[in-house]
Parts: sequence; C-alpha cells; structure tokens
Amino acid sequence: MAQDWHRALRNDVPACGQRKRHCRYHRRFANAGEQAVALRNWLWLLAALAVLPANAIVIRADIADADYRADASELPALADLPGEGHGVLIAPHWVLTAAHAVQGQTLREVRIGRKARAVAAVIVHPDFRAAPPELQQGDAAPLLALLKISADIALVRLQQPVNDIAPLVLYRGSDEAGQVARLYGKGASGNGASGQDAAASHRGELRRADNRLLDSDGHWLRLRFDAPPAAEPREGMQGNGDSGGPLLLRHGGRWQVAGLMSWQSWQGDLSGFRGGLYGTTAYAVRVSAFAGWIDATLAADTVQKRRPAR
Repeated sequence: MAQDWHRALRNDVPACGQRKRHCRYHRRFANAGEQAVALRNWLWLLAALAVLPANAIVIRADIADADYRADASELPALADLPGEGHGVLIAPHWVLTAAHAVQGQTLREVRIGRKARAVAAVIVHPDFRAAPPELQQGDAAPLLALLKISADIALVRLQQPVNDIAPLVLYRGSDEAGQVARLYGKGASGNGASGQDAAASHRGELRRADNRLLDSDGHWLRLRFDAPPAAEPREGMQGNGDSGGPLLLRHGGRWQVAGLMSWQSWQGDLSGFRGGLYGTTAYAVRVSAFAGWIDATLAADTVQKRRPAR
C-alpha cells in the first residue's frame, strides 16, 4: 500500500491501494461517517501518484510519456492483482507482493502473462501491521511510525505452477544503496512538477522508470523522486494502483527482485498529501531483509507436499 503513500489522498483511495469495494476499511466505515477521512488519510500514500487518466508510473515533466512505455515482454513475470496492484513471480507456484495490496480481500486469482492463475493461499508476514482508523487522519507522524515497523510483504501461492514464464530471482545482496533500480507498473501516472492526479485510473498501460536508491533502512529501501538535472534520464516513481510492484536491480546479467513498492513519506497533516511530486521520498520493502522468511515459507510448502497421506 504506500510510499508514504499510506496517506489518504482526496481521491477516496485507501492507503492499501484497493478500490473502495475491495477495502475492508471502506466497508467497515461506510456507515459510520468515517469513510471520507479514513480513506483519504491512509495509504495510497503507498502508491500515491497520478495525473493522467490511464497511465502508470509518475514521470519527469520534461520527458515524453512514450519514453516510459513498456511492452509486457520486458517483464513477463509481473503479476496483476484484481483491479489494481501487482506482484512478481518468484517461483512456479509463488507470487511475491506487498501485504497491504492483498489484505482485507479474498484473492481468487492473479493474472500473469495475460492468463488468469487461480490462487490457493495468501500468506501475509506475521509482522505486518494494518493502520487503524485513528492514524489515518491528522498528523502524518504516527502513521509513518507504524509503517516503518510493519512488514509489508506477502506470498501468494498459486494452485497450479506457472510453467510458461520464468520466475525472477531474489536480490540477496546488502549493497542496494546507490544502485539504479527499475520500477514497473500499470497504476496511476502524472509528472513530478504537478504530482499525481487524484482522478487517475489505477489500471492502465505498462510503464517503467528508473530511480537511484538513496539507502537501505532496516527492512526498507529508500528512494527519492529527483528533479532535473539531478534526475536519472528516465527518472520516475510508482503511482496509485502499483502497490506490490517490483523494484529490480541488475545483477549478474539479469534483473533481480530487490524491492516492492509500499509507501511515500509526508510531513504535516494527511489531508494535504499529494504524491508524486519532485522531492518525494518513497519506501520499498527490502526483499533481502525477508529472504529468510520467503525461503522458509517455500521450503515448508515443499515439505508439506512430500508428506505421505495418512
């Protein structure tokens, strides 16, 4: 859900990045008079960024949108969650995503390679913390403090293995800082000068952008949307609807999954949040920090399948 994006924009999109009908927070407060504030002030801050009605990735204001467009063949392992949000195939049976992008809903299928893939189970990290309604309004500081300690990561187990698309491997190094990462997404777009448009669609065309990682902070990777001339040639940041989208690093001649986009930072009252502006700092889940949990989850599943029936 958020790049400090966990801040609710005025577009009534919850920090989780899910549309109202999918978000348990929306359903919970719809009849309690709290919906507008709660949804406005939560997390798509997590993927909060958009200006154009059907685009993805917030881009530089001085670079043509066409330069950011990508063909699906660039990242066949990208998984589309229903309606909005992403994940990435990391093993034949497994998709890695952000926990906030799948929590609060019954996930029945994801699309990989334009095919629907039935879901068998969703495993959310035990240290994931959903933001309570009282943190979704007012000063951003308490919400950000919660986001910082939350493990915003989940695994989706597919019913059948994906045999027609190669999974991406996990980046396991500790030297992410200073490297140029590549971002992919089909969510909302916009540009760094004006930020994300609250009315933008959360599922559009695939786009990609680059961003140099500032540093790593525990289980987070931190990046900033730099303006020219400091920006990368195709500088950008993910937008609403891109929760769980992969952040890739080039290593050993191939792209590896180093992060999952999660939230954007903000100071002051959440009601004033505007994502995708130049200077915005965003946080991505640091995959290397969770490699042990991922490995153990996949290994436990393998052991379970090998046990003889009683």
